[in-house]
Amino acid sequence: MMGEEGTLMKRRRHTPEQVIRKLREAERMIGEGKTIPEAAKELQVSEQTYHRWRNQYGGMKAQDAKRLKELERENSSLKAIVADQALEVRALKEIARGNW
Repeated sequence: MMGEEGTLMKRRRHTPEQVIRKLREAERMIGEGKTIPEAAKELQVSEQTYHRWRNQYGGMKAQDAKRLKELERENSSLKAIVADQALEVRALKEIARGNW
């Protein structure tokens, strides 16, 4: 990604706790009269990232966000298990029909 000065910017991954901390800090700055773009720049995130985080983590507490991430990971692994089982069922049906 290119920064304002044409330098490459390193992409960072924030933990849910860090996101919530930054959102609280942004709300404090906005309450003190800063604009959203100013607050986002001070937090070193894009305005788009700020809005995405606010929509995703809005009124959550750090533990809520951590639990959400755990549930999302569990959900994706369960989806993979269901997909594998559906594939096995399809294969068994083909074998039972004798189309092999």
